[in-house]
Formats: sequence, C-alpha cells, structure tokens
Amino acid sequence: MSGHDHRLTEDEAAAMFEPPSWDERYSGPETVFSGNPNAQLVAEVTGLTPGTALDVGCGEGGDVIWLAEQGWTVTGADFSANGLARAARHAEQAGVAGRIDWWQVDARAFVADGRTYDLVTSHFLHLPDGGMVDLTRRLAEAVAPGGHLLVVGHAPSEVFTRLTESHRKAMFLAEELLPGLPNDFEVLAAEQRPRTMIRDGVTVDVHDSTLFARRTS
Repeated sequence: MSGHDHRLTEDEAAAMFEPPSWDERYSGPETVFSGNPNAQLVAEVTGLTPGTALDVGCGEGGDVIWLAEQGWTVTGADFSANGLARAARHAEQAGVAGRIDWWQVDARAFVADGRTYDLVTSHFLHLPDGGMVDLTRRLAEAVAPGGHLLVVGHAPSEVFTRLTESHRKAMFLAEELLPGLPNDFEVLAAEQRPRTMIRDGVTVDVHDSTLFARRTS
C-alpha cells in the first residue's frame, strides 16, 4: 500500500494487490523505499545468532540486505520481477549478493514445501479479505525448530486518509494474527508499537502491528 496524489478508487486499490502494479512501481529510475531496514526487524533480530532467513514481500531488498550484512544467509521473496531485479542490484552494490538468493513467489500462493529457515519475516505485506491469518500460518510452517517468526504491518489508523475500504480492511492488529500460529510457537510479542514516519513531507505518528514468536519444537 502506498500514498497517491488522489483518493484511490476500489478498482485502483484492487490493482495494488497484484504484481503488475508493483512491477510498474519498481520500473522507474528512483527507489521507492528508503533502503533502510525496518525498525521492528532491527529491534527483534539484533542479538539473534545469524542463520538462514526468509523475507516474504521483500520489495527492493532493504531488509534482506541488512540481514545479510549481519551474517545471515537470506532468501528474498516477492511477486514483482522488477522488485527482485532491483533488490539484486542493491545487494551487488552492498557487496552481499553472495549471501542472498531471490525467489519470485506470490505470498498468496506461498507454501513452505519442506523448506525451513531460522528466521521467517514479512514486513508491511497486507493481503485482502483477512488473508494475513492464513499467511501467518503458512509462514510459520517455514520456521525451523527453535527459529523465529516476525510479521509486521500497519495498524489501522486515520493517518492513511487516502486508502479505500479494502485497504483499510487489509491492515491488522498483531493479536488478530494469533489464530494463525501453530501450537508449538511461543509468542514473544504481539503488540502495536509506535513509530514516526514521513508521509507526503509531513511527520506522522503510526503504529506497527508486531507479532514475534519462536518455534519451540
């Protein structure tokens, strides 16, 4: 989800959940995001022993590159071919391409299929129609025993004034994802964390819905 210069129609909002919209967004010469790692990733992963990691919805690769710089072996997954190509260029520029694999996959079709990772993370990936609970379940299946799951998204907020009803419904509270966690997960955090961000040149207060859990067996 992103800011636009006008209030979105429902058709425009629906298109933003599809790969062509993001391919177009990533086709220009300018980066879409800051390239900095997301705040909750840094907060939770700093101090963990690096291992293997999967970032679903990796976009331009900011979180993937940061993880690789911390010593993780990372797979960056996204449904946008242009986004992955841009992320790969950024990884080359950062000198960490050798620690990263790229995987083009739609989160709505993602299945672990036997793959497991010490860390599985997803930031600001919002699925329509309550799809985040099911995605949380499928992401959890990719977490190795003793590994961690981190899912972060936008909490519902009046700050996002230009969004349609479908985009508002795609936002979530961390506790709403708990039904997607298997029984062998210990919840370490399920809360909305305050953060400031720049939107249309203005500093606004938002909350990051943050679910952090560890697989115990």
